[in-house]
Amino acid sequence: MKIDELSALETSFNQLIETLLIKKTATEEFTVKLNSERSQFTRFNHAKVRQTGYVADGWIELTLMEEQRTSMRQFPFTGNWEIDWQTAYTALQELREEIRFLPVDPYLVLPSGNNTSREIHSGKLLANEAVVPTILELVADLDFTGIYAGGVVVQAYGDSQGQKHWFTTDTFTLDYSLFKPSGQAVKGTFAGSNWDESAYIKRIQEDKKQLELLSLTTKEIPRGNYKTYFAPAAVADLVNMLSWGGVSEADIQQGNSSLATLSREEKLLSPKFNLKENFQLGLVPRFNELGEMAEPELPIIAKGYLINSLVNSRTAKEYQKTANGANSYESLRALEVSPGNLAFEQILLTLDTGLYVSNLHYLNWSDRPTGRITGMTRYACFWVEKGEIIAPIENLRFDESLYRFWGDNLVDLTNFQEFIPEVGTYENRQLGGSLVPGMLVEDFTYTL
Repeated sequence: MKIDELSALETSFNQLIETLLIKKTATEEFTVKLNSERSQFTRFNHAKVRQTGYVADGWIELTLMEEQRTSMRQFPFTGNWEIDWQTAYTALQELREEIRFLPVDPYLVLPSGNNTSREIHSGKLLANEAVVPTILELVADLDFTGIYAGGVVVQAYGDSQGQKHWFTTDTFTLDYSLFKPSGQAVKGTFAGSNWDESAYIKRIQEDKKQLELLSLTTKEIPRGNYKTYFAPAAVADLVNMLSWGGVSEADIQQGNSSLATLSREEKLLSPKFNLKENFQLGLVPRFNELGEMAEPELPIIAKGYLINSLVNSRTAKEYQKTANGANSYESLRALEVSPGNLAFEQILLTLDTGLYVSNLHYLNWSDRPTGRITGMTRYACFWVEKGEIIAPIENLRFDESLYRFWGDNLVDLTNFQEFIPEVGTYENRQLGGSLVPGMLVEDFTYTL
C-alpha cells in the first residue's frame, strides 16, 4: 500500500470517530473497530500458479451501547469519507431503532480510559510481480502446493471516550507442502515482514532432505508409549490448544478449563516450561475490543506454575477479578514458549530411539478437565533408532495429558525457537503466530 493511500485510510477513520462523537447522544456509548488490508494472494499447485490476485478490503464494526443494552453492525470501509460516513450514519440509525428492543446485559462493559497508540511496522516484502519467479525458482522440479499471502494489514479502534489506536504491519506468509507421488508430503511455513532470500533457500533445502527420507520404506508403528521429539510446528499446535478452554479466566471460573488443576496447584508442570504473552514482538496490536492495552509482556506459566490467566473486563466484572487487557475470547494472541538447552545437532542423538514428529493435526480435547489432548501425526514424521532416522511412519493417533508431556515427562526444550505464523485468511488475513522451541518428551501415548 502506498503511503498516501494508507494516510487517507487513517484520515477517514479519524474523521469517522470525530463525527460519531458529535452525533452521539448523552446516554449513548460506542466503539468502532477497523480491519483493512491490501494483500497479494497467489495459490500454487504442482509448482505452477493456480490462482493469483490482489485484494483491497476493509470493514468497520460499529457497536452502540445504551441503558445496559448493546447492538452491532458491520459494514464496508473504503477510505472515501463521503461513502463511509453515509454507510456509518445509516448503521447508527438502525442500531438506535434496534437497541430499544434488546434485553439488558448485566455484565456489559462500557468503554473507559484514555488509551491511545499508533504503531506502524514497515517491512520489505516481495514486489507482487516478483512473488511467482522468486518462490518457484527453488521448487520448479517438485510437486509444490501452497499459498502466498502478503501485504499491509491495518487494525484500528476508536470509541466514545476518546480512546484511539492505529496499528499497521507489512507481513507475508507462505504456507506450502512438498508432495511425493505416493501422497506423502513435507509441510512448511515461511513468514515474516522482510523477505529473506537466504533463509528461504535454507528452509527449502531442509525440506528437500526430509522429502528424500520419505522415499524410505514406511514403518508401521504399533500403538504404545514412545519417546518423541516434537518439532516447533507441532509444539505450536499443542500450545494453541490452551486458547480453547485453557488460559481463560472465565473457563477456569466456570469449570471448563484444562488448567483448573494447575490453577489450584493440585498438579504442576515441569519447571522447564515457561509460557508468556509477548507483545514486544510487534506482531499483533496490544489493544483489545475495548481499546484496553495489555502489558508488553505477561507471564502466564512460569517454572511450571500458573501465575496469570487471561482476564478481560467482562470476566473481571462478573467474577470480581482484575482485567489484564485480554481479548473477548481470552485467547493467546502473542504467545511465546521459552527455549531450553537442547541443541539442534543433539536432537536425534538425545532422542536415541523413538519418534520424530514434524506436524500434528485434528487436535481436540478428549478430556479437558484432565488436560487430555487427542490428535494425529501428519507430514514428515519418522521412526528413529540409535540417533538415526530409519523410516517414515504411517499416521498415528495420540491421546495424552498436558500434565504429562509438559510435566514429569518433559525431557528438554530446544535452545532455539521458530516463529510459526497464523495463516488463516477466512474473512481477512490473520496476524501473529507462535514463537516456540521444539521439545523432547518421554513416554508419549499413541493409541491407534
